[in-house]
Amino acid sequence: MEYLYIKSLHIIFVVTWFAGLFYIVRLFIYHKEAETKEDNARMVLQEQYKLMEKRLWYIITWPSAVLTAITAFCLLYLSPGFLTQKWMWVKLSFVFALFIYHFICHKIFKQLQNNVCKYSTMQLRLWNEVATIILFAVVFLVVLKNSINWIWGVMGILLVSIILMLMVKAYKRIRKQKSWDKNEK
Repeated sequence: MEYLYIKSLHIIFVVTWFAGLFYIVRLFIYHKEAETKEDNARMVLQEQYKLMEKRLWYIITWPSAVLTAITAFCLLYLSPGFLTQKWMWVKLSFVFALFIYHFICHKIFKQLQNNVCKYSTMQLRLWNEVATIILFAVVFLVVLKNSINWIWGVMGILLVSIILMLMVKAYKRIRKQKSWDKNEK
């Protein structure tokens, strides 16, 4: 029963961690877009985004990442047999990639807090899709485990990546044609 409680907590922390990662990059995009506004609007918006980013990052996203890792270690301690299964090592590789993604988001967060960001809004939109790709990969690995055909699985992840990139580019074109914000160009 202890295992199931920890597993439930692990799933909850994974969900809140991904929610934080998805939303933080959206805030980065809005923060970056605020640079194009007039001085007064830009200052107000960027200060508000800094506050929102700081609260999201330190109150939700970082604690969720740490608690996800702690509960994962507890689960592996209680069921070490998972470490003998190939799918678990592939999953752990994607989790490692997710932590790298998290640390890069932290770097972007710090840049924006210091009013310096080296990424364009388009780069940030594409960056936002990386977490989606990792999420797809991890969920399919956990659900399908050993029954997954690795070649088809990798091809599927690549296909999802390509589709996401094409959707971002299409969104950019639509956004240029139809300005959803009258002040935007």
